[in-house]
Amino acid sequence: MNGKYILFNIVETLLRMIPLRCKTGLTKVGNPDRNSPVFLTCNYHLTVERVKRALQGMDCYLLVANTKGVNVWCAATGGHLTSHSVISVLKTSGIEDMVDHKTIILPQLAAAGVEARTVTKKTGWHVVWGPVYAKDIFEFTKTMKKTQSMKEVTFPVKQRLEMGAAWAFPISVILGLIMFFFWREAVLPVIILVWGLAFALYVSFPGYSKWLKKKVFTEVGNGGIQLAVWAVFMVILAVYSTLVGIPKGDFVKWSITSLVIVLMVGVDLMGTTPVYKSGLHEERLFKVVIDEEKCRGAGFCEHVCPKNCFKVDRTRHTAALQRDQCIQCGACIVQCPFDALHFESPTGEVLPPETIRKYKLTLMGSRRVQVGK
Repeated sequence: MNGKYILFNIVETLLRMIPLRCKTGLTKVGNPDRNSPVFLTCNYHLTVERVKRALQGMDCYLLVANTKGVNVWCAATGGHLTSHSVISVLKTSGIEDMVDHKTIILPQLAAAGVEARTVTKKTGWHVVWGPVYAKDIFEFTKTMKKTQSMKEVTFPVKQRLEMGAAWAFPISVILGLIMFFFWREAVLPVIILVWGLAFALYVSFPGYSKWLKKKVFTEVGNGGIQLAVWAVFMVILAVYSTLVGIPKGDFVKWSITSLVIVLMVGVDLMGTTPVYKSGLHEERLFKVVIDEEKCRGAGFCEHVCPKNCFKVDRTRHTAALQRDQCIQCGACIVQCPFDALHFESPTGEVLPPETIRKYKLTLMGSRRVQVGK
């Protein structure tokens, strides 16, 4: 790993909340020929560089679609990575004149926004859903088949550390500047608290993640975790104040400041993980329902589900939800050609496939982003 790659990884991880775009179009990796595989990704710069690194040692083509600098999964669910995005880069990049085949490998997490059959219908290109993570691409291309682990999103410690840093950096800068003008002696302690809390929340995630499924959290988002963390800090602050002695005014200041920090760092804890729906999205309470009369057991749902929730019986031609791990990404609904799946709210309201395909999610979780066909 060279120094330049390490440097931009560090810098762009700290600036992860900013959509850092890169050039769209066609990139050659190695010395590809007319039979070389064609991959596609978003134009979020950090993703592109990591995909290029994963492709080292291969001879292939990489198409970079315009997603406005948003990463693959967020772009797919938010309406920035769509069938149109894929069709556009296929038509404008010149790739059709460079290869003798018409197979394009997309990241599996794009399945929430890209309709494979629409791409095929309008371009003649066959869409293959690659693995969730770029690190598995090389192994995947040996057989063009995914193992269970290649299909499933996880939240390993490396990702948790990156997410902690991505939140801590901008928050510490903002609060540090504010404190410099209003409470200068607290600048360094506040920065330390922000980074410490951010890393503590994300590194310890496996220890408390199961509680996020409890009713108190699913109904109010992740607010319960925020209050719990603040309560722990207040106990520590009270004990420290008793032992060392803190002026009453400073105690009140730290109480308010710590609450602000907890709220900022944990504003959408669930949504910043790949294993839960955003606490700001009403659809976190929805469930995927299978219409058994329409289901043909073709396995589209099983192939794109990022949590391996489906079990397909190819003898009986049926599919069933086997795990309570659904994160309501909607990929299964988008890809099913038989419209055998839909979302259903706790009150029985049905969100049909055509709505999920046509309208994507805003940051607040409402389906208002219309996607053109």
